[in-house]
Amino acid sequence: MRAPNHLNALRAFEAVGRHLSYVAAAEELHVTPAAIGQMIRGLEETLNMELFHRSSSGASRLVLTDAARAAMPELQAGFELLAQAVERLKASKARITVTVTVPPALADKWFLHRVERFQRKYPSYDLRIDLSLKLVDFTAERVDAGIRYGTGQWPELAATFLMRDEFFPVCSPALLEGEHPLRTPADLNHHPLIHDISMRTAPAFPTWRSWVQKTGNAGVVDCDRGLQINDSAAAIHTAISGNGVALGRTCLVERDIAEGRLVRPFPEAQPCDLAYYVVHRKDNGGEPAVAAFKAWLLEEANTR
Repeated sequence: MRAPNHLNALRAFEAVGRHLSYVAAAEELHVTPAAIGQMIRGLEETLNMELFHRSSSGASRLVLTDAARAAMPELQAGFELLAQAVERLKASKARITVTVTVPPALADKWFLHRVERFQRKYPSYDLRIDLSLKLVDFTAERVDAGIRYGTGQWPELAATFLMRDEFFPVCSPALLEGEHPLRTPADLNHHPLIHDISMRTAPAFPTWRSWVQKTGNAGVVDCDRGLQINDSAAAIHTAISGNGVALGRTCLVERDIAEGRLVRPFPEAQPCDLAYYVVHRKDNGGEPAVAAFKAWLLEEANTR
């Protein structure tokens, strides 16, 4: 008997043995009772043994032989393992959606142009990206992982250091020329300063005032005037357009500098205690999709 037919016959035998009825087994397997009977007879011929006999009691019904009854638990366990294997194969082909949250500015200037590399490395994972400015509730909003900027202390989340920025002035190359070219920090007084106030409540977040003080330019630059913008990416785009000088952050401006849209008029930089962290719920760090996203982010940060 060929293997597929043999498997079908064993399935018919298991169903009949469970129901002790050709009719019930046929309904479960969506075949006719005659087909069930034919498969059982074929299996008995192949095994050269009887699997069922009729009860001699008043009601004529099927009864498993002793040998068939002894084999039934292992046969049923085998079909259960087979079903699990089939489901595992189906799951391996299914696409898995990973919901992640990323600060909008980092997404704009660093994360989104790298996503294609994640998709190429993990083709079975689709990213659903949340760019909300607020700190999302990972459990309530069913978020798997993400990136947060801060001290690394969020009680409900596991956090792994990703990367840290330095802060320094950036501007359009056009501001290095013209009537008041940027040559020294004092020349900043001839151009609007662009203030990123997106984290004004975080004392550790560098500002023009802290940069001026820490780089020895106190009293040289009037750091209170200019434009105030509550979005880091928008502040950078304003600098690119030539409408002022922004205090740039390494990971948000490195690509614009490399591609010539921004320049650093002065080398002085200010470090920052805040940093970016990969975060996820404390109960899902072992999930393959979360582990893959985390590993990919760490690799990207290490190859900046």
